[in-house]
Amino acid sequence: MGGAHVPVLLEESISGLNIRPNGVYVDGTLGRGGHSEAILRALSGGRLIGIDRDRTAIEEAGERLRPWGGRVTLVQDNFRNLGAILDSLHIDRADGMLFDLGVSSPQLDDGSRGFSYMTDAPLDMRMDRGAPVSARTVVNEWDEAELRRIFFEYGEERYSSRIAAAIVRRRKEKPVETTFELVDIIRSAMPAQALREKQHPAKRCFQAIRIAVNEELDSLSDMLGTAMDRLSPGGRLCVISFHSLEDRIVKNAIRAKENGCTCPPELPVCVCGFRQTMRSVTRKPVTPTQAELEANPRSRSAKLRIAERV
Repeated sequence: MGGAHVPVLLEESISGLNIRPNGVYVDGTLGRGGHSEAILRALSGGRLIGIDRDRTAIEEAGERLRPWGGRVTLVQDNFRNLGAILDSLHIDRADGMLFDLGVSSPQLDDGSRGFSYMTDAPLDMRMDRGAPVSARTVVNEWDEAELRRIFFEYGEERYSSRIAAAIVRRRKEKPVETTFELVDIIRSAMPAQALREKQHPAKRCFQAIRIAVNEELDSLSDMLGTAMDRLSPGGRLCVISFHSLEDRIVKNAIRAKENGCTCPPELPVCVCGFRQTMRSVTRKPVTPTQAELEANPRSRSAKLRIAERV
């Protein structure tokens, strides 16, 4: 796949941004620059800010976006720092922001990154390779209660207790070093009927560890509030999520800006001071077409939510 990878929901997200030809746009999850390239092609002037924690992504996207030269600014940082990033670039408001919350195909396909349960690799999963906490840290050093919590909350894994206990037992013998070692432990802890399910048995736990390592949910909540506050009137927010936990956070963040009145329903008028600042553009999330699902099976769980600043 590599650089030829087509981003998920590309046409739908670019359409959702409703791009202004001379506007300022933020791609807060730059990846290999596929969404950013499409945004730039829709601009006749304007500016694009690309953000990613992964230095490799910044370097590879920089090559891809070189034809647009000075109209592109790439920043290696966590998108939870969106406000500070925009302030440092003297940008008060943007005309649109896009966030694709999935792990990019190049990261999954790079065996050394440890994101995939389908490839044997050292336990890592860090978006930012300079970060102090890796998947190895989580699996070998976090206590059983915390492992159980992240598997249940972040992975929605119903066998979280059994899996956490199995990891703690195994690591007493020797540290868990690789993805396949972890997959074996997860399999050993699950009942036979669970192993017969269509979904890979390690998927939910790997998702949970990745979220924990990269503090993704905290970052997401911080970012969404800032992003909506920093849009210009009529500016659009597009967020692509890949599991129900993320989608719920996105939906609730938009809803809070759209209909966050806390007054009792019996009051004839609002007295809590709520002022609507966002509106949902689509009632339900946009999902991939059958053609996209066939071309890219990894897109099957993607959901795009679009909201507009009022």
